[in-house]
Amino acid sequence: MTSPGLELIAGMPPYVSTTNVYGAAGPDQLSEAVRGDKPLVYVPNTGSDDVWVIDPDTYQVVDKFPGGPEPQHVVPSYDLRTLYVASSRVPSGGLVPIDPRTGRPGAMIDVEDVYNLYFTPDGKQGIVVAEYYQRLDFYDATNWRRTGSVTFPECAGINHMDYSVDGRTMLVSCEFANRMLVVDAVTHRKLRQFDLDVVADGMPQDTRLTPDGRHFLVADMMAAGVYVFDGAATNRTGFIPTGKGAHGIYFSRDGTLAYVTNRDEGSVSLIDLATLTTAGLWRIPGGGSPDMGGLSADGRVLWLSGRHHDEVYAMSTADGRLLARIPVGSGPHGLTVWPQPGRYSLGHTANIR
Repeated sequence: MTSPGLELIAGMPPYVSTTNVYGAAGPDQLSEAVRGDKPLVYVPNTGSDDVWVIDPDTYQVVDKFPGGPEPQHVVPSYDLRTLYVASSRVPSGGLVPIDPRTGRPGAMIDVEDVYNLYFTPDGKQGIVVAEYYQRLDFYDATNWRRTGSVTFPECAGINHMDYSVDGRTMLVSCEFANRMLVVDAVTHRKLRQFDLDVVADGMPQDTRLTPDGRHFLVADMMAAGVYVFDGAATNRTGFIPTGKGAHGIYFSRDGTLAYVTNRDEGSVSLIDLATLTTAGLWRIPGGGSPDMGGLSADGRVLWLSGRHHDEVYAMSTADGRLLARIPVGSGPHGLTVWPQPGRYSLGHTANIR
């Protein structure tokens, strides 16, 4: 996976493991950058335009604050020192910075249509996924001034993305076009596209590189499963059925399992990453709409927003048992659990390597 001859994109930190790109984000591997940060779960609510804050030890809501117009995701900065609430209601939108030491928000930064937020592998630029405008907008991550923009008219609903092992290739989902784009991370030019075909009206969502770096996984809500691509995004190699509304993808701290949220059936599928086959199914008692989230620092709890039920779920990764069901605001979406292990963030709710 990360052989000595692997040529990383300029400025990308070398890996600490030759077998796991997330090897620096194992159980409780907290860096000095996050030691002392308050353990909290931040829940952006797209309907009520606010962020609710949960104490992960008591499962109680301990704070609420404005999240900007239609807050979608809470995204750790590249250096892990700031959390950004990404809000996307056009023609406004912006970033609300949160100080993770205190859990308190700062003044909103005016940035257009921030549906999602990622960072270049060297940390110098923020990549705003401007879904409404079908663009990737590039910003100086120190002052949030736009440095460039690329429009992809063929990618209606531009949505989620991840990088290849070497950081040179980006695989991007097009939610409303039923396709994936492959983009050169240096030139920002489209290299190729994949038109998805399991269902005619597919909706590809979360996109993640597997821990061994050999595959990309892409959850598709309408196809009710996960597409598999090779790690260079040159071929689609398979499809794994999971459940209705397959949406978010998260990896166990040991890199052996993927947790896939099935939003339309209230369940979480387990995928064995060694065989790329399903390894179990956890159903939320009484139903639910698990959407996006992340793991606790020790990997023992999977936290998920309940998008259509205005609640948050805490589930044991030992057996899928529901530990808590917490009412929150309207339309909870890309929640973030903090602090997180790892050295740097590539964006979204916790794509940390």
